[in-house]
Amino acid sequence: MAGPVVDILMYHSISERGGATSIAPKVFAEQMRAIGESGVKVITLGDYLAAKDGKTTLPPRSVILTFDDGFQDFAELAWPIMRKLGFRPIVYLPTGYVGRVEGWPGIANPPRSLMGWDTIRALLSEGVDFGSHSVSHPNLDAVDEERLADELAQSRKVIETRLDRPVPHFAPPYGLAGRNVRSRIATLYASSVGTRMGRAGLDSDPFDLPRIEMFYFRDGARWRAHLAGRANAYLAKRKILRAVKGAVMKPWRGL
Repeated sequence: MAGPVVDILMYHSISERGGATSIAPKVFAEQMRAIGESGVKVITLGDYLAAKDGKTTLPPRSVILTFDDGFQDFAELAWPIMRKLGFRPIVYLPTGYVGRVEGWPGIANPPRSLMGWDTIRALLSEGVDFGSHSVSHPNLDAVDEERLADELAQSRKVIETRLDRPVPHFAPPYGLAGRNVRSRIATLYASSVGTRMGRAGLDSDPFDLPRIEMFYFRDGARWRAHLAGRANAYLAKRKILRAVKGAVMKPWRGL
């Protein structure tokens, strides 16, 4: 990949709940500490888009921190660690579940709590960015056009009204966004991240940005090797396995 390389890291819950969408707090703290010690700069999606437009420059390597779903443990466990290190993450909110517990397919048992608007506003004032993750967390590829429009537009409207600022960034639930959904996202947002495993460059499609699922980097030594540029073979292997898994699961994505 020519030019600057950006690792967009994907997290969900920071907890001891287990499963692919949870990272233990001690592991997360070590991952953040490794970034701080590596010298790899943490940037925002705004920084990345500005570089794509030629308005700023990026270092050869940088990291963007993203969190899907807005779980309460972000405020209690993840943010205090990042705040001390001066990192600025983005959290994608499914607005229909803010202040409630998760209620979409594939949830944990018992379901995890999401942050409420008071907590979200407090985090915003401290430097956390927020994006949209739809209203009801559906598979957007499987809904009709009317509902798709509502899921995209209403979630943005609610967040903008609650936080009194623009919401330019989106993350489709489950990372599912075919060509039609991506084209609709592009009419309302400036970027969209998925779950496709990989690294972003300045030539990446801003509405199909790959991410690195941090569940695969729970081993501290492996994560530090990646930050030092010595884990390309492992990332390539995970990327292939992720693609194969996605192809196998495709027939059931509408369920």
